[in-house]
Order: sequence, then structure tokens, then C-alpha cells
Amino acid sequence: MSQSGAGVDLDKSLGYLLKEASSALRAAMEEVLRPLGMTVTHYSCLELLSQRPGLSNSELARGAFVTRQSMNVLLQALEREGQVIRPAEAPVGKVLPARLTPRGRRSLEKATVAVRSVEVRMLSGMTEAEQAGAFRILRGMVHSLRDGNDGA
Repeated sequence: MSQSGAGVDLDKSLGYLLKEASSALRAAMEEVLRPLGMTVTHYSCLELLSQRPGLSNSELARGAFVTRQSMNVLLQALEREGQVIRPAEAPVGKVLPARLTPRGRRSLEKATVAVRSVEVRMLSGMTEAEQAGAFRILRGMVHSLRDGNDGA
């Protein structure tokens, strides 16, 4: 940032505040997941597979906000641990659809309780109306950015 005042005022930057909130959320989630032998990406993968069984490596990577290579390494580890299964050969094309095993579901159940406690803590100072407003505002921001809405 320049001293001339041409830079962004971080105290008034919504983008910076969102990144700070995201970082704090991730750190709090990592803290409660670590004793379970998980990372946020590990948890995200299990949660995605629970809600959408049969996702491909690429789909899981997009959903967990990581590279395909990182997701592939994680899926291989989860297979070795018996939390996820994938067919030896792709039923169609090159896609190996992943599914949770009963062991993976048990791990996810414990992780969900831990992650939910972080969300409850994060929202604890807000009324139900404020929480609903925050969800609406954040969804609107995501929608505007993804649709390329320039505010005009």
C-alpha cells in the first residue's frame, strides 16, 4: 500500500473483512477437526460425498475449493483408511465416482458435531433475524460476483 492514501483502507474494506472472517472460521474448524485426525478439506470431502454420493475427483475438488491434484491425494488416503470407496475401473469415461463407507459416515458424524459447534459459536452474538439477514446478504454477494453483476 502506498503512503499517499491511494491504497485500500483495510479498516473499511468489506473484502478484507470477509477474508479475515474466512480465515478465522477455517482456523477454528481446523482446531476442532485436528483431534479427529481431519482437516477442513477432509471434512468437506466427506460432507460433499454424504450429500452427493458418486461425485468425481474434479467435482469434489471444486466443492472443497482445492486443486484436482490435492483432492486426488486426499481421496487415495481416504480409500486406504477405508472411509471412501471408488471402483477399480471407471464405469463411464475416466471418472471414478466416490462413495462413503460406513467408516467414513461415522467419521463424518463426529466431524459434523465439531464443525457445527464452531458455526454456533460464530453466530452466537446474533439474533435469528440478524443471522437470516447475514445469509441473505452473503448469498447476494456471491450471486453478484458469480454472475458478473457490476451493480449497474
